Amino acid sequence: MADLSLQGVHKRYGAVQVLHRVDLDIRDGEFLVLVGPSGCGKSTLLRCIAGLEEVSGGSLSIGGRDVTRVPPRDRDVAMVFQSYALYPHMTVRQNMAFALTLKKRPQAEIDAAVQEAARMLDLGALLDRFPKELSGGQRQRVAMGRAIVRRPQVFLFDEPLSNLDARLRAQLRVELKRLHAELGTTMIYVTHDQVEAMTLADRIAVLNGGHLQQVGSPAELYDDPANRFVAGFIGSPSMSFLEGRDPQAVVGVRPHDVELLPAASGGAAGAGTPGALPARIDVVETMGFESYVHLDLAGEALVARVEGAPPSPGPAAVRLRREYRFDRGTGARIR
Repeated sequence: MADLSLQGVHKRYGAVQVLHRVDLDIRDGEFLVLVGPSGCGKSTLLRCIAGLEEVSGGSLSIGGRDVTRVPPRDRDVAMVFQSYALYPHMTVRQNMAFALTLKKRPQAEIDAAVQEAARMLDLGALLDRFPKELSGGQRQRVAMGRAIVRRPQVFLFDEPLSNLDARLRAQLRVELKRLHAELGTTMIYVTHDQVEAMTLADRIAVLNGGHLQQVGSPAELYDDPANRFVAGFIGSPSMSFLEGRDPQAVVGVRPHDVELLPAASGGAAGAGTPGALPARIDVVETMGFESYVHLDLAGEALVARVEGAPPSPGPAAVRLRREYRFDRGTGARIR
């Protein structure tokens, strides 16, 4: 296990600046998720940590050792990619053992490492199969197993679940959390899926346009976003932004902070309720135990999360229990 420290790391391809002076400290044994929209620089940052991309400036250390100019093979990291990258002519056992075989480790050591990884990932019954005989989820577990047998100081994951269907993604998220708890090894995980980030991470680092926006626990980023970008990116459904509520700022409201008021008998919905605002229900997404209600509030879109029986489209009223304010120009949080 090891901690990582990135100091002023930036990356440029010709005239294009992809990463802008990223400062980030990752604790020993931490599960850190790099998240952001496509093209924000998160995979580039991960590849810089792995040594697959050379940084244009700044420094990077792993376990207190400066590895800024150290080749990938000497950084003691293992990377799991979006594509499984398994050797089709090798069995699961041979794929998982490949790195140790290249290093000419004793066969008993190799067998023990493969068996231990297979136990962790429930692959024991599949060791003699070939990749073509496996499902997508099984192949991704083999790719993870190949990394585990190396026992690196740091695991790097580059969107490893994005090729899987929703059920398998949910299953492997749980397995990854269990794996991290058992190994206790530092893990850095890249995804554009903020739900994945919220469920997996000890801390999340949010990137946008190559700039680090905020680092914190999932709860911190959700409850206390530093700016409008983080507020809108973290959370599902995302925060609603109301341009017309405050002359000095844009107002943000989380769906669970929108209270849908019941219709009063013989009168308008929310009549007589302090803070009630007239609205109209346009669309209702029923999710089972809860519903997402899409409202029109004075011409602006607002989403409410409600439990119980879903309401019907038509006139309604809402009360905003909590509001966030953001600077109209910079997007910075106004506290």
